[in-house]
Amino acid sequence: MADLLATLVGRLQAASGDPELTRLSPGLAVALAIRAGGARAVLRIEAGRVEPAGADASADIEMHLGEGVLEKMLQVPPPPRHQGFTALQIANPDVEVTGDALGLARARAALERLFEMALAAPELAAPERSRRTDGIAGRRVVLACAEGPLEIHTDIAGRKGAVPLVFLHTAGADARQFEAQMADSALGDAYELHAPDMPFHGRSMPPLGWDGAPYTLTAERYLDWVRAYLAQVVGRPAILAGCSMGAAVTLVCAARAPELLRGVLPIEPPYRSKGRINRGQNDVGVHAGLHNGAFVRGLMAPTSPEGYRRRAAWIYSQGAPGVYQADLGFYSLEFDGEEIAPMVDAARLPVVLLSGAYDYSATPQDGARLCALMPGARQIVMPDLGHFPMTEHPDLFAGYLDQALALLAAGPGAPSHS
Repeated sequence: MADLLATLVGRLQAASGDPELTRLSPGLAVALAIRAGGARAVLRIEAGRVEPAGADASADIEMHLGEGVLEKMLQVPPPPRHQGFTALQIANPDVEVTGDALGLARARAALERLFEMALAAPELAAPERSRRTDGIAGRRVVLACAEGPLEIHTDIAGRKGAVPLVFLHTAGADARQFEAQMADSALGDAYELHAPDMPFHGRSMPPLGWDGAPYTLTAERYLDWVRAYLAQVVGRPAILAGCSMGAAVTLVCAARAPELLRGVLPIEPPYRSKGRINRGQNDVGVHAGLHNGAFVRGLMAPTSPEGYRRRAAWIYSQGAPGVYQADLGFYSLEFDGEEIAPMVDAARLPVVLLSGAYDYSATPQDGARLCALMPGARQIVMPDLGHFPMTEHPDLFAGYLDQALALLAAGPGAPSHS
């Protein structure tokens, strides 16, 4: 066990001086202890440098790896729940991390990058898709909502008048997550593509009459926004493809407003995703831009291209204060798949779920449980993708998306899990 721990520590030390680690750790000075079996090692992380300390040195953060965890971490690629610091801390029941919560939140960006480098795996190749960005038109639209008029930004592409395919982004993010799909030539030839920034997100500014109070999100408010966009901008039944928080509201819309839809494609749909709210997401003692980008980074597959994973995290580093955490109020606290899924008539409205194996927030097991409550729904499991498949590896995701759209076009069918 000591030899394996020495291997891990050597990889962590090799990250010292990494330019991204330096960018993600301004003013940071923290000691991390890692225990495995009877062995213990301590590393000091400061200003992008990683230096060893004595095995008996004190530490700000203690990480205890249970039986078998270290071996799995060192596999290439590491299996789900072993691919990064936050995955190990939050989603792995055989790992215990202790330390001051505020200090841990401050160190998260550096620790996530360190473990990302130490547990790196070769990028998984996929056929490159043809894309054209010049066909994406950004515009402002005003939605007549229950709370009053809301001006939002939306991107529209593809063949005007074709079957509408509407993408809904994840919590705390915006429609830039779907840039690759909006530019996809084959998708654009077949569909009229929409990707709105929900109110208060991305390029959608707060209303001028907003009093600056904390932003909040409920199922009722979110559904009202989505219904307004579908009815007033799209104007005819659409395929609704939401990811994560967007997947949850996609199921809510399928249950409560199926007349607006011709198909439902929840991407990374949760069943009950409790425990996603974290102090570091919105605390004056933590740089949320650093923390939130790191908090989602470990949700992705280690074999997805690093540049795309970095972009996925970048979007999260730019959210307005409190928006990500408030979105999770809907996603993590309010949404209950056991309640919503049975309300979806998947025998009449085609439903296909896409679930990434590296996603510990909305797992393939969650998707299977949802499918069981929606007779006629189908699920596609993506073994080499995580929580942001459309962003983290667009070329690999494209094949799964094509398969899902073909199933939707074929109409409702008996449940199948791949």
